[in-house]
Amino acid sequence: MDFGSSFFVTQEKFNLFHRMDRELYKILVVSLFRDPAESMQVHAMWLWLERVGFRNVVKRVLALPNILINDVADETVMCLNCINSNNNNLKMSSLFSSESSEIPLLQSLVDKEISLQFVYENRSSALQGVAKVMQEVCVRAFTDIMQQAMIRNSNDRAIRQSSSSENNNHNHGPVWFGSIGPANLRGEEVPADDRTLFVTFSKGYRVEEWEVREFFAMAYGDCMEALFMQEVQPNEQALFARIVFRNVSTIDMILRGANKAKFTINGKHVWARKFVPKRNATRSLLATSFNNFPGESSSSSSSSRP
Repeated sequence: MDFGSSFFVTQEKFNLFHRMDRELYKILVVSLFRDPAESMQVHAMWLWLERVGFRNVVKRVLALPNILINDVADETVMCLNCINSNNNNLKMSSLFSSESSEIPLLQSLVDKEISLQFVYENRSSALQGVAKVMQEVCVRAFTDIMQQAMIRNSNDRAIRQSSSSENNNHNHGPVWFGSIGPANLRGEEVPADDRTLFVTFSKGYRVEEWEVREFFAMAYGDCMEALFMQEVQPNEQALFARIVFRNVSTIDMILRGANKAKFTINGKHVWARKFVPKRNATRSLLATSFNNFPGESSSSSSSSRP
């Protein structure tokens, strides 16, 4: 499609051409409850990457489970923060490394090297490119979905405010959070998703299942309840996995209060993070995606752009 003449195309045909983009944007704002305006910028960043040579970014993101789509979106927000930064001092450069450890999932999806430093060094062209994609594609392709999400969010806020007002009129006991709540005090089992860690592997550095098991067994003993590597063909590399631990305290030891941790398994870098839903309202939905994690792909991921 000639983007310069895209506004002469009917809206129906425009939406049909960008059906994959619309499906992914809908996942971001409807399924994952992400901010509609920020999500439009995130998607524009993915489309800009495609324009400058990173092939099939949208298709590859769409093929991921919703949980990992959420994580890739978070990494892309980091990229957007880089291109919107005017800070040229050491504070900005200190965030970068040569190993792309800041955005491991995004790196795993593309066939060329990408890092926050690359994005920052090309921020001028990236800023113009993302803005151009926003104007030419995203605003027209996503406005109807954005409006639906904003109406939904407004209704949700009204419901929460009403519920909060009602709750304030009643005397409640203490509210518990985390792993020290009543469930543990009563000896109840902590749900599996609260005892689960997501790990991602560097593209081009294959990590085998036995290596993951051996690493955590040596470091933390008999701590693993289950390990689910991404299902791939025999000649392909697994790029991520989920580990269910017997005790949630093991995750606390691994992360040590941070959002993510970096390890080296037999000379290969591995990044780990705990899944925490952004909103309680998405918990059951994300749990469904979580349970289907191994080998899950979108029904439309096999399709290609016209």
